[in-house]
Amino acid sequence: QVQLVESGGGLVQAGGSLRLSCAASGRSFGLTGWFRQAPGKEREFVAAISLGGGSTYYADFVKGRFTISRDNAKNTVTLQMNSLKPEDTAVYYCAARDRPGPLYYSTAYDYWGQGTQVTVSS
Repeated sequence: QVQLVESGGGLVQAGGSLRLSCAASGRSFGLTGWFRQAPGKEREFVAAISLGGGSTYYADFVKGRFTISRDNAKNTVTLQMNSLKPEDTAVYYCAARDRPGPLYYSTAYDYWGQGTQVTVSS
C-alpha cells in the first residue's frame, strides 16, 4: 500500500522559514508535488519535481521563496519555504503520480498524504 507522509509544518512568524518533508513508502514516483489548501479556498498547486529531479515546477506566488528537492535513495521530497507570508497559511499536502497529466490540477494526482498545517503569523 502506497503511503505519503508529510512532516515539518508548524507556526512561524512572517519572514521565517519552514522545511516540509514528504516520505513515500517504498518507492519513488514519476512526479511528486505539493499542494495547499487554506480555509474556504480550493486546493492549489505549489510546486512539483520530476523523478530524476531535473525538472522542477513552481506556482508564481512561491517562485524565489520556495525550493523543492528530492532524495530518491530515501524516497523523500522536501519543500524548503523561505520568506513566509501570512497568506502562505494553509494545510500543505504531498501528492504523487506516475502517469502524465496536467501539472496544476489536483485531480491529476493519484496519491496523497494526510497534510501538515503551516501557520504564518504577522
